[in-house]
Amino acid sequence: MEYAMSATASYEPTERTVPTRSRDRASYDRATVHAILDEGYVCHLGFVRDGAPVVLPTLYGRVGDTLYLHGSTGSRPLRMAGGAEEPGLPVCVTVTHVDGLVLARSAFHHSMNYRSVVVHGTARQVTDETERRTALDALVDHVVPGRSADSRPADAKELAATAVIKLDLAEVSAKARTGGPNDDAADLELPYWAGVVPVRRTYGGVVPSADLAPGIEPPAYLGALR
Repeated sequence: MEYAMSATASYEPTERTVPTRSRDRASYDRATVHAILDEGYVCHLGFVRDGAPVVLPTLYGRVGDTLYLHGSTGSRPLRMAGGAEEPGLPVCVTVTHVDGLVLARSAFHHSMNYRSVVVHGTARQVTDETERRTALDALVDHVVPGRSADSRPADAKELAATAVIKLDLAEVSAKARTGGPNDDAADLELPYWAGVVPVRRTYGGVVPSADLAPGIEPPAYLGALR
């Protein structure tokens, strides 16, 4: 099964993907959107259940212009999504990275430097067996690239207990803030510190499982996380 990338460099803006504030921070560049998605670990899946909004954190993985989300077969949003021939589940998926705490002289202008992606669309269950395995490999490799080929594949029982929904990356936008505080000119002489506190993700040293067989060394691909 092939997952072809679109030939266009950008996604087409829609009414739902154009922000009402700070439009200059929005981007529809495909490479930018993919980079933000690929760097994250957890997305937030929003949908409406029984007339009320629900937002759930979950794992995800990207293959081309398709986003795959992981869940249990008993998960309500997974059941609501239905298969390829069903209406599907209208959803909104978000991923956000915090890159810095922006401290201004005034409380009003405090902010954060961030990168985010918002995806709107209709999610559907993945029922094709080949695509399901591709999606599950993508979910594992999204967390640690190279790991799916270095672990036991899911067996029939595990596959039966695991569901995957997919969402096309079509109605999507990125948004980011960079730089320092935007203090008013009248506040620049106030005696308060202003600036940015960078926020970075770091990884510690690997901790082997207590029951790991002797002689099994950490795989080389874990070094890329550092």
